[in-house]
Amino acid sequence: MLPIFKIKRGLFASLLTGAGLLGLIAFTEVRQEARRVEDIRIRMDEIDGHRFLNRNDVLRSLTRQDADPIAGTSLTEIDLKVLEKRLRQNGYISRAQVYRDLQGNLVAEIEQQRPLARLVGESEEELSSGSGRYLSEEGTWFPLSLNYTARVPVLSGAYFENRKPLTGEKDKDLVELLKWIRADPFWKAQIAQVRVDSNREVTLLPQVGEHLIEIGQPTDLSAKFDKLKLFYKHILSRPEGSRYRRVSVQYRNQIVCE
Repeated sequence: MLPIFKIKRGLFASLLTGAGLLGLIAFTEVRQEARRVEDIRIRMDEIDGHRFLNRNDVLRSLTRQDADPIAGTSLTEIDLKVLEKRLRQNGYISRAQVYRDLQGNLVAEIEQQRPLARLVGESEEELSSGSGRYLSEEGTWFPLSLNYTARVPVLSGAYFENRKPLTGEKDKDLVELLKWIRADPFWKAQIAQVRVDSNREVTLLPQVGEHLIEIGQPTDLSAKFDKLKLFYKHILSRPEGSRYRRVSVQYRNQIVCE
């Protein structure tokens, strides 16, 4: 009988412990439901050490321009999905997650849009001004910011007259070209402007030099940029290299300089 007694006593202890844990969890949940939002904690990534948004910008998105206050509101009245949707409607925000912590704070984790280029018009005034909009990694447009101006190539040309997002299949190569420029330190520093005509023919304007770089359709990027590096290393570096005003790498196995 002794072993049976020990087993029953052990089972009773386990049940008692489990009931205690359930009670503690229930008590904690009741306390959480009775609590109000103590503070709003915002965690946001940076773009080259800067941000398009500040804390007040995020708070205005969360509260619909202060029309729907959050601080002091009961935690049970907070719909986290609604708050995440509000944040994602902000043009500078790519991804957002909102949750509650154990201290009664509302936490918003935000990932900003990452710009590839800044779209402007063709006029000199537009090129030199702060007008336009940014192109994101996903091929969507988002507005310029008063808080930070990203150092990205200028994007111009007839191809962008309708301002449609570059999210379609035919635009993937163009977005990939801009990513290619950003990923290479030399081209990121050297390419100032990317001009695209109505036929999607691409011309690059460098920071240094008076020449134009014609790459044609934004395809075969590896081969074309390899030829461009040959041009910079073996032709442009010569004393007579500065006389060239146009270099074309759009044709297979050719570098055309004029």
